[in-house]
Amino acid sequence: MKHVNVGLFVPHNGCPHQCTFCNQRAISGQSKQVTPADVDEAVKIAMNNPDSKGGEIAFFGGSFTAINRDIMVGLLKAAYKYVENGSFKGIRCSTRPDAIDDEICRILKFYGVTAVELGAQSMNDEVLLLNHRGHTSQDVINASKMLKSYGFELGLQMMTGLYGSTDKDSIDTAKKIIALKPATVRIYPTVVLENTELATLYKSGKYQPETVDSAAELCAKLLLMFDEADITVIRTGLHSGGGVEGEYIAGAYHPAFKELCEGKIYLNKVIEYIKENQIPQGKITIYVVPDAISKMTGQKRCNIIKLREMGYDAKIAADSKTGKYQLYIIRNEEL
Repeated sequence: MKHVNVGLFVPHNGCPHQCTFCNQRAISGQSKQVTPADVDEAVKIAMNNPDSKGGEIAFFGGSFTAINRDIMVGLLKAAYKYVENGSFKGIRCSTRPDAIDDEICRILKFYGVTAVELGAQSMNDEVLLLNHRGHTSQDVINASKMLKSYGFELGLQMMTGLYGSTDKDSIDTAKKIIALKPATVRIYPTVVLENTELATLYKSGKYQPETVDSAAELCAKLLLMFDEADITVIRTGLHSGGGVEGEYIAGAYHPAFKELCEGKIYLNKVIEYIKENQIPQGKITIYVVPDAISKMTGQKRCNIIKLREMGYDAKIAADSKTGKYQLYIIRNEEL
């Protein structure tokens, strides 16, 4: 069953650094501090949906445990009463790796927090320094281990295409994240937004962002890595809406970015299958799990078009016995 979650953004407050890429107002669509009354209002709206039971109340914004302690506790109290009465199953928050310690963990545990996401972004210390993250890769490791020792579900967030970063850095970051064994991961390709240092670097020619296509190709590899490690990727690419479109300058932003990535995965799998099985050109049928038909087809039928350019007239069909990112091909000589 799909549950309804309540998401509350706590934008920028408490963050001691200004990362090169950060424009919280554009990302969250708001700038004012969230209050306990806002929590009550958001929860009551969500509870009108019968699927809200079993969902989570989430505090996002990237620095939740670094905000004023009284404000943080006030928000947790407001949310916790809905966990206590069974309306929601737990509370989730996102924060910085250097804003986790024993005291914070005890507070979060006391007020019913069940999952904590850390903005690792990169596990390359030079990249972290260039982007003014204000923490190290060791901070990510230490915070991850501490959160797991307290029994929290661990989530880790990473970014591709950061200033000074390479595709290899992103692959290495994914490997190091996998070693920490989080339950969930979010992958965010870097997007250049107005009123950021990255915008200045881009306009001066000192930073070249990823294209949508290059980012999708890289993130397709990352998705496979996490899938093989049995780690759930709960988000790939920035959410549409908020103020992103209005502040967007350049970079890998697409409202259906994950579908682009998964389309790349399936196309690459087909090409690999064709080569390994030496399938001659002609008419073929590609079988995938039912909910992957659109991904295999590709947006605007791009995968079908690419295969046609390679000499294959492809049809897509469903086979519920195939698994995620799995497929097989039959050559249709009689067609």
